[in-house]
Amino acid sequence: MIALGSDHGGYDLKQEIKKYLEEAGYEYRDFGCDNKTSCDYPVFGRAAAQAVADGSCEKGIVICTTGIGISITANKVPGIRCALCADSTSAKLTRLHNNANVLALGAGIVGSNLALEIVKTFLETEFSGEERHQRRIDLIEVQ
Repeated sequence: MIALGSDHGGYDLKQEIKKYLEEAGYEYRDFGCDNKTSCDYPVFGRAAAQAVADGSCEKGIVICTTGIGISITANKVPGIRCALCADSTSAKLTRLHNNANVLALGAGIVGSNLALEIVKTFLETEFSGEERHQRRIDLIEVQ
Protein backbone atom coordinates (compact mmCIF):
# COMPACT_ATOMS: atom_id res chain seq x y z
CA MET A 1 0.00 0.00 0.00
CA ILE A 2 1.33 3.41 -1.03
CA ALA A 3 0.37 6.49 1.01
CA LEU A 4 -0.26 9.61 -1.07
CA GLY A 5 -0.48 13.19 0.13
CA SER A 6 -0.42 16.54 -1.61
CA ASP A 7 -1.47 20.11 -1.31
CA HIS A 8 -3.23 22.08 -4.06
CA GLY A 9 0.09 22.63 -5.87
CA GLY A 10 0.64 18.89 -6.14
CA TYR A 11 -2.95 17.85 -6.77
CA ASP A 12 -2.76 17.44 -10.56
CA LEU A 13 0.48 15.46 -10.42
CA LYS A 14 -0.96 13.28 -7.66
CA GLN A 15 -3.88 12.44 -9.96
CA GLU A 16 -1.42 11.34 -12.66
CA ILE A 17 0.51 9.26 -10.14
CA LYS A 18 -2.72 7.59 -8.98
CA LYS A 19 -3.46 6.59 -12.56
CA TYR A 20 0.07 5.18 -12.94
CA LEU A 21 -0.22 3.24 -9.67
CA GLU A 22 -3.54 1.74 -10.74
CA GLU A 23 -2.15 0.69 -14.12
CA ALA A 24 0.97 -0.80 -12.48
CA GLY A 25 -1.09 -2.75 -9.96
CA TYR A 26 -0.17 -0.83 -6.80
CA GLU A 27 -2.73 -0.23 -4.10
CA TYR A 28 -2.73 3.25 -2.61
CA ARG A 29 -4.48 5.38 -0.04
CA ASP A 30 -4.96 9.07 -0.75
CA PHE A 31 -4.70 11.22 2.37
CA GLY A 32 -5.68 14.40 0.49
CA CYS A 33 -6.04 17.04 -0.60
CA ASP A 34 -9.15 16.44 -2.68
CA ASN A 35 -9.10 19.45 -5.04
CA LYS A 36 -7.05 22.48 -6.10
CA THR A 37 -8.41 24.85 -3.46
CA SER A 38 -5.56 26.44 -1.51
CA CYS A 39 -4.70 24.33 1.53
CA ASP A 40 -1.89 23.60 3.98
CA TYR A 41 0.65 20.96 2.88
CA PRO A 42 1.65 19.92 6.43
CA VAL A 43 -1.79 18.41 7.06
CA PHE A 44 -1.57 16.02 4.11
CA GLY A 45 2.17 15.37 4.21
CA ARG A 46 2.00 14.44 7.88
CA ALA A 47 -1.01 12.14 7.37
CA ALA A 48 0.71 10.21 4.57
CA ALA A 49 4.00 9.98 6.49
CA GLN A 50 2.22 8.81 9.63
CA ALA A 51 0.62 5.96 7.66
CA VAL A 52 4.09 4.82 6.58
CA ALA A 53 5.50 5.21 10.09
CA ASP A 54 2.71 3.18 11.69
CA GLY A 55 3.03 0.42 9.08
CA SER A 56 -0.39 0.75 7.49
CA CYS A 57 1.38 1.73 4.25
CA GLU A 58 4.69 0.38 2.97
CA LYS A 59 5.90 3.57 1.25
CA GLY A 60 4.67 7.10 0.67
CA ILE A 61 4.68 9.77 -2.01
CA VAL A 62 4.09 13.40 -1.04
CA ILE A 63 3.81 16.32 -3.44
CA CYS A 64 3.67 20.10 -3.24
CA THR A 65 4.79 22.78 -5.67
CA THR A 66 8.50 22.51 -4.81
CA GLY A 67 8.48 19.34 -2.71
CA ILE A 68 10.48 21.14 -0.05
CA GLY A 69 7.83 22.00 2.52
CA ILE A 70 6.06 18.67 2.32
CA SER A 71 9.36 16.76 2.59
CA ILE A 72 10.31 18.74 5.69
CA THR A 73 6.92 17.92 7.16
CA ALA A 74 7.20 14.20 6.38
CA ASN A 75 10.67 14.05 7.91
CA LYS A 76 9.31 15.37 11.22
CA VAL A 77 7.46 12.06 11.69
CA PRO A 78 9.66 9.60 13.62
CA GLY A 79 10.80 6.70 11.44
CA ILE A 80 10.35 8.53 8.16
CA ARG A 81 13.20 8.97 5.71
CA CYS A 82 11.70 11.22 3.06
CA ALA A 83 13.80 12.10 0.03
CA LEU A 84 13.02 14.97 -2.32
CA CYS A 85 13.99 13.72 -5.78
CA ALA A 86 14.03 15.52 -9.12
CA ASP A 87 15.71 12.75 -11.13
CA SER A 88 15.64 8.96 -11.38
CA THR A 89 19.24 8.49 -10.25
CA SER A 90 18.50 10.18 -6.92
CA ALA A 91 15.36 8.06 -6.53
CA LYS A 92 17.35 4.89 -7.16
CA LEU A 93 20.20 5.79 -4.83
CA THR A 94 17.98 6.97 -1.99
CA ARG A 95 16.32 3.55 -2.00
CA LEU A 96 19.59 1.60 -2.40
CA HIS A 97 21.60 3.56 0.16
CA ASN A 98 19.14 5.33 2.48
CA ASN A 99 16.17 2.94 2.37
CA ALA A 100 13.99 6.04 2.01
CA ASN A 101 10.38 5.18 2.72
CA VAL A 102 8.75 8.36 1.43
CA LEU A 103 9.36 10.13 -1.88
CA ALA A 104 8.73 13.87 -2.19
CA LEU A 105 8.16 15.52 -5.54
CA GLY A 106 7.89 19.13 -6.61
CA ALA A 107 5.06 19.38 -9.12
CA GLY A 108 6.32 22.78 -10.26
CA ILE A 109 9.86 21.46 -10.67
CA VAL A 110 9.50 18.15 -12.52
CA GLY A 111 7.17 17.47 -15.42
CA SER A 112 4.75 14.57 -15.30
CA ASN A 113 6.80 12.23 -17.54
CA LEU A 114 9.89 12.64 -15.37
CA ALA A 115 7.83 12.44 -12.17
CA LEU A 116 6.33 9.12 -13.25
CA GLU A 117 9.79 7.74 -14.06
CA ILE A 118 11.00 8.86 -10.62
CA VAL A 119 8.01 7.16 -8.97
CA LYS A 120 8.59 3.95 -10.94
CA THR A 121 12.28 3.91 -9.98
CA PHE A 122 11.55 4.64 -6.32
CA LEU A 123 8.94 1.91 -6.03
CA GLU A 124 10.90 -0.75 -7.94
CA THR A 125 14.28 -0.26 -6.26
CA GLU A 126 14.96 -2.30 -3.14
CA PHE A 127 17.29 -1.31 -0.30
CA SER A 128 20.74 -2.83 -0.86
CA GLY A 129 20.96 -4.10 2.70
CA GLU A 130 24.71 -3.46 2.75
CA GLU A 131 26.11 -3.16 6.27
CA ARG A 132 27.62 0.29 5.68
CA HIS A 133 24.28 1.68 4.50
CA GLN A 134 22.35 0.08 7.35
CA ARG A 135 24.89 1.46 9.83
CA ARG A 136 24.35 4.96 8.47
CA ILE A 137 20.58 4.61 8.58
CA ASP A 138 20.85 3.47 12.19
CA LEU A 139 22.88 6.60 12.95
CA ILE A 140 20.16 8.76 11.36
CA GLU A 141 17.53 7.09 13.53
CA VAL A 142 19.35 7.84 16.82
CA GLN A 143 17.10 10.18 18.79
